Amino acid sequence: MSSAKDVTDDTFEAEVLKSDKPVLVDFWATWCGPCRAVSPILDQIAEEHSDKIRLVKVDVDANPQLAMKYQITSIPAMKVYKGGEVVKSFVGAMPKPALETQLAEFLN
Repeated sequence: MSSAKDVTDDTFEAEVLKSDKPVLVDFWATWCGPCRAVSPILDQIAEEHSDKIRLVKVDVDANPQLAMKYQITSIPAMKVYKGGEVVKSFVGAMPKPALETQLAEFLN
């Protein structure tokens, strides 16, 4: 089970946009195999770097407004928000070293 908080259309602003530290948002869906594959890796990275970054998950099927607003066309899609703005985006399941490279500027 993921340790990441599930965020919805209603809680996104408070949990992500108003966060005092960078937030990695995992846009996913229950039917998406690559999403399920990358989820435990994201959990592990978030636990190892909990002092620097938060991880939340948005189910695109349950929260279509967020998926539309942030132009999510492929999943898994990861976006890092800082100060209420998207500062990094990447798409697709990848191994832990590749994810850590994508997130390096927020983890170091």
